Amino acid sequence: MPESNSNVTRCLPASVEVIPGGPVTGTICPPGSKSLTNRALICAAFAQGQSVLRGALRSEDTEVMIDALASIGVGIEVSDGGRTLIVDGLRTVAGSQEPVGAGSELQDLYIANSGTTVRFLVAALSALGGQFRLHGVDRMHARPIGDLIAAIKPVIDGSIEALSPNGCPPVDIRSRGWHGSDIEVGGAVSSQYLSGLMMAAPIASSQTASDVTEVTRVSVIGELVSRPYVDMTAEVMRAFAADVCLLEEDLEEDRSLVVAVGRAGYRGTTYEIEPDASAASYFWATAAITGGCVTVEGLSRDAMQGDVGFCHVLEEMGCEVHDGERSISVMGGQLRGVDVDMNHISDTVQTLAVVALFAQGPTRVRGVAHNRFKETDRIGDLARELRKLGATIDEHEDGLTIHPIKAAGIDGSQGSVDRPQNAEDPALTQSGVVLETYHDHRMAMSLSLAGLRIPGVRILDPACTGKTYPEFFADLEKLTGRAHRWIPAERL
Repeated sequence: MPESNSNVTRCLPASVEVIPGGPVTGTICPPGSKSLTNRALICAAFAQGQSVLRGALRSEDTEVMIDALASIGVGIEVSDGGRTLIVDGLRTVAGSQEPVGAGSELQDLYIANSGTTVRFLVAALSALGGQFRLHGVDRMHARPIGDLIAAIKPVIDGSIEALSPNGCPPVDIRSRGWHGSDIEVGGAVSSQYLSGLMMAAPIASSQTASDVTEVTRVSVIGELVSRPYVDMTAEVMRAFAADVCLLEEDLEEDRSLVVAVGRAGYRGTTYEIEPDASAASYFWATAAITGGCVTVEGLSRDAMQGDVGFCHVLEEMGCEVHDGERSISVMGGQLRGVDVDMNHISDTVQTLAVVALFAQGPTRVRGVAHNRFKETDRIGDLARELRKLGATIDEHEDGLTIHPIKAAGIDGSQGSVDRPQNAEDPALTQSGVVLETYHDHRMAMSLSLAGLRIPGVRILDPACTGKTYPEFFADLEKLTGRAHRWIPAERL
């Protein structure tokens, strides 16, 4: 047995190094939106009739949702490489079989680290009725869901409990549906709590209500983060024949929004899913970082996804943005730092942080305290990795300030940058700067963009992009016209 002070062999997982080059110019169409795919799956799964979802995203998060829905009896046929989903709603097939979750044992549902899956299904299954346990990876069991549980408890006919400390999954549901129509939920941690309750309301109503003119009212107490995602939820629900009204005027003082949902249930439909705007941010950022011009097809300024607003921030930083009928092009320019509230587009904070490394002057990001509760701490962990690139990062309660890299070539132009020294872990600088991803897909995709200008930037565990964008690195290669350097796992 080795002594307690003996050296321990360290291992690095597989990594990828994006190779620097000149300005990047090209056109790309990202895969379908994860947010829209999983919302459409919920509405279609609990609808009357069949739905066809076109342009769907095939990724770990959507496959987790599909597997979970299939396990409770929803018929889902996958075709066209996962881009087309034919969904037979539970209302269509339920009459010929025992109700889901009706047995004495809890039905086990594995939800990996998919936040949309756990939050949407916790609400939906509590409204549907049945006995379920939803659990995932260790990180999922540290992600809070207490505000959603607290919102459901007053209306559930049964019980719902979060089993981990601080109100985190696993979640046990023993329900006979909802017996109430007035719900209050906090909105400061995640808008997905509200979206989950909104989508669950027609499910509960179609189970129990005989008067379809009644409504369920969901009130948001205090601040609501990421509001565009709530508008997106309402639009998806309406596509499946739900009656949804967002009320913002004449509210009680502590309420920021009230959502009224009619009790008519969902109807199957054919639904087209937009390309993912969060994924598009990486390609618009590629243009900004390299001084190139990148066009993303399939999205416009009036897209359902709020993350197209990332282009407005790039405009403020000095880029040119050109709108087509179904495309948005970004042309890089001399970058300058900005002071921006990104509450409504918080999934693009990591992308902007990498762009800010190459600007003139600091960039202050505000309004994203809730980013600490994502797949990883997207403020603290992001700051830690950016510092490895030689940047000074000030961490704040609601965000961070990114000071540009003080190295050769950083003057707001698009020249290459000398390889920085990694003071935090000199052992890793022998083969370049090694950046951790914390198994967070957005950390991997955003941090890899630093390699467009800085040589020797290695991104660990690039396969974690499979959560939302399995083909990201292949698509980035096509866009840049340069192959990445792939490094197998190694011992140090």
